Amino acid sequence: MTGIKQQLLSMVLDDLDRIETALESNLTPHLELVRKAAGHLMFAGGKRLRPLLIVLSARICGHEIPFVTKFASIFEFLHTATLLHDDVIDGATMRRGKPVANAVFGPSVTVLTGDFLLARALRIAAESESLRIIEVVSAMTEEISQGEIHQLIRKGDVSITEDEYMDVIRRKTGVLIQGACKTGAILAGASSEAENALTQYGDHLGLVFQIADDILDYTADTDELGKIVGADLREGKLTLPVIHALKAATATDRQRMEAIVANPDFTTEEFAELQGLLHRYGGIEYAKTVASDHVKAAKKSLEMFEPSETKTILSLMADYALDRRA
Repeated sequence: MTGIKQQLLSMVLDDLDRIETALESNLTPHLELVRKAAGHLMFAGGKRLRPLLIVLSARICGHEIPFVTKFASIFEFLHTATLLHDDVIDGATMRRGKPVANAVFGPSVTVLTGDFLLARALRIAAESESLRIIEVVSAMTEEISQGEIHQLIRKGDVSITEDEYMDVIRRKTGVLIQGACKTGAILAGASSEAENALTQYGDHLGLVFQIADDILDYTADTDELGKIVGADLREGKLTLPVIHALKAATATDRQRMEAIVANPDFTTEEFAELQGLLHRYGGIEYAKTVASDHVKAAKKSLEMFEPSETKTILSLMADYALDRRA
């Protein structure tokens, strides 16, 4: 794992430096409070996956565009906005190893800062003067909102199906990663074949990232996650490992799992018991298999492109998405 991560970082370090500069220069709020609230999360060690994907997607299409990092900011702003809003809705306490923004600045400032970032992203999209990019970005904001609402109305519902789960994560997480790849291709003026290939790559990659996150909630510790272990379950979010295990369990074990899921104040011992049941009924392994299939599909989507360092990076990113520890 460390090898893949270090290899990737060494190959994209210059791009990440340019992205960081672009994020700082394009934030531009009128109020220092907004900068502090946005920066509390945005500059707390995010992976910069989404803006990096725009740069790489444009590059693999044969275009090195100086201004691409400005438009790459759109996706980090949107991502940060969704996290700020999520933490308020979910009543979270930790994000990226530190107190959530709403614990520091209050829920009102946090929600309005998220709104500012959404608006800032849309304004930068308009500066592209590309109707297609504006359509991609505005459609993403719709999809993310609908994904969040769908997840909210199914909160704590043990009858949620795998198909519903996949639909929610595609809207909540996948659409941003898919949109980043698509936008990079559009900025590069790529062929429809190349644009479709990168869109498919982004779709599969987004699913891998979210499924991997959901697995980590049951396999990593707090230091690795940067948030409280079991936080998703306490918030009533049933993810793929649990959904599969519930389906496979005996009536008695399913009843026990449902009792733990239904209690947001479950103990450490009860969470450990649930982890054991997830392993017994193959929930963790099943989720890994599903994610692995999407890793393969993501790589297959890149087959039309000629061998290059950029193609290697995109392929490594698919491996990293599943195998990372946090």
